Amino acid sequence: MSQGMSSELVDIGVNLTNKAFHSDRELVIDRARAAGVTTLIVTGTSLEASAQALALASDRAPTLYATAGVHPHDASSFDAASVARLKALASHAAVRALGECGLDYDRNYSPRAAQLHAFEAQIELAAELQLPLFLHDREAHGDLHALLKRYRDRIVDGVVHCFTGTRAELHAYLDLDLHIGITGWICDERRGVELRPLMRDIPADRLMLETDAPYLLPRTLRPPPANRRNEPAFLTEVLAGVAQFAGRPAAEVAEQTTRTARAFFRIR
Repeated sequence: MSQGMSSELVDIGVNLTNKAFHSDRELVIDRARAAGVTTLIVTGTSLEASAQALALASDRAPTLYATAGVHPHDASSFDAASVARLKALASHAAVRALGECGLDYDRNYSPRAAQLHAFEAQIELAAELQLPLFLHDREAHGDLHALLKRYRDRIVDGVVHCFTGTRAELHAYLDLDLHIGITGWICDERRGVELRPLMRDIPADRLMLETDAPYLLPRTLRPPPANRRNEPAFLTEVLAGVAQFAGRPAAEVAEQTTRTARAFFRIR
């Protein structure tokens, strides 16, 4: 790994099925490996994307694993058949978490009632299958936290993906013994201002790193790619930002977040 670090990083959230990667997906994976990002968790955001994530990850352990879930944006189409399909997808060994699921009251692409229904159904499925949850929260902390609290004794584990909330929200999730995923938001001197001081509040064994590629290109990356596309190789920028604001050596953060991610996703 670069900068003299020996830990191999895990990108816990990369949208590798996104059309932005269709032309050079294998090169993207190769560049990630060259940068020390050796394990990628491919995010499933719909039934179709989850099937594609599984197809990508199948037989490619320990390089690729997948999640399977329905994002709140797609909650309007969620029904009993969706649960059955997710259960079938999650039966495959390459699928290591249920999600991306949760609530999004920022854009409200699906009605809130539909979001709540789809989210609760996925929590119940995760509890039944004893899989961790890969969680989405945008301006919906109150309802999301209430549902998670109600089910917490049945949920094996969960990570709040791309956390960008307040200190109070962070500690509410930590009090539920959940993990926190940090993206390139930490590298944004404009949007990351409130997030940066919170790095010292996250216990070392609750923190994981992600790019959410192709989104959230780290603004600290120099030079930025001409296409402005984020990719897993740039997880090292997220690592540097987290280490800086946590006041810990990057090598230490790399080792700990990798250990945590491997335990969370049951990667040996």
